Order: sequence, then C-alpha cells, then structure tokens
Amino acid sequence: MKTQIRPLILAVLLAPGASFAASDASTSKPADPVLERAADATSRNDWKGAQAILRDGLASNPNNAEYHNMYAYNLRKGPSPDMSLVFKHYNEALRIEPKHKGANEYLGEAYLMVNNLPKAKEQLATLDKLCFLPCREYTELKKSIADYEAKPR
Repeated sequence: MKTQIRPLILAVLLAPGASFAASDASTSKPADPVLERAADATSRNDWKGAQAILRDGLASNPNNAEYHNMYAYNLRKGPSPDMSLVFKHYNEALRIEPKHKGANEYLGEAYLMVNNLPKAKEQLATLDKLCFLPCREYTELKKSIADYEAKPR
C-alpha cells in the first residue's frame, strides 16, 4: 500500500509546479526590438549607436523607463558624458518606475562619477530596501562604492 501512495503524493506535489511553469512561460513578454538593438550596440561598446537607437525609441515611447535607463547608461559610458543629461534620464526612469533596480544602481554609479559619495550611498540604501535578498544591483553598487572609497583623493 505504501508504494502506491508515494507516487500519488509525488504527482500531487509536482503538479502545481508543472502547471506554474507552463503558465509562467506563456505570460513572458515579447522581446523589445529597440532594447535588443541597443543591447547589441552596447555589447560592442558602440555608445553612440546605442544612444541613437534609444533616442529614437524615446521619441516614440517617452514613458519607457528601460529606454531612459539604457540611454543614460550609454551616455555615461561614452566619451565625455553630459552628466546633466545622464542624471535627467536616470531620474526620469525612476519617476516612471521608482523601483527600477538597474536605474537605482546606475544612478548611484553616476553620483560616484561626479564625486557625490553621499548620494551614491542613498541609492545603495534604496536598493537595500528594494532587494528582499541581496541582488546583483545592490552588490555591484556596493562594490563600486567600496572601490571609490579605497582610491586616494
């Protein structure tokens, strides 16, 4: 009798997970061609190309937090970044989506670029609240802050 019950229990325990996995896959978002093209340019360090793609994306979809975040990132990584424009777009991403972990991390890194350690630490504190467990964005900003603090001034 025990051997018949075990497979039944196992089937019952696995069934909800299997149905969850199936429903989870069917609800995934379709790929965003603007983000795909921009990510491709970014991976090649083609900062200007990614900026152009994202500028066009923002022209047609100005309320897309990820477009603002990636645009600011590519501005920041490119040569001679216009930091006022960088801050404008990170802040716009966070206005649209305040819990955007990537924008919070990158905004903190931008503050380090302009030697504003207290503001970078504010972004770290925000990420600490957003991440239930330490997340990649929190860990990376924490490392960037530690590296910044270790440099002689």
